Amino acid sequence: MRVIFLPEVREYFDFLADTLFEKEYFAFEENARQYAKELFDDIEENLPVRWKRPAPKHFEKYGKDMYYSGFKKNRSTTWYAFFTKYEKDGEDVYMVRHIENNHTAGHFL
Repeated sequence: MRVIFLPEVREYFDFLADTLFEKEYFAFEENARQYAKELFDDIEENLPVRWKRPAPKHFEKYGKDMYYSGFKKNRSTTWYAFFTKYEKDGEDVYMVRHIENNHTAGHFL
């Protein structure tokens, strides 16, 4: 099994770290970067073994026939990875096309 991320999703993790620091969710930039890195690593390592549900139509702008899985990072925030799954050379491949948290996407799920 392999998990890959679209380039724009990879870029989002840098944006996320910058935003978390700028909006003072973290007092230190390195802590914001660590949070984003841990989220990335969690998705990369655990997506294949997580529950998955079909993504609502609202998210089709990121891809067709997608699924999503949740990654709880603290008591108030769950991140959702939206992905497609396919097989290449006998290996399951999970392509992460978008991520969003419950504060922005929760009402669509």
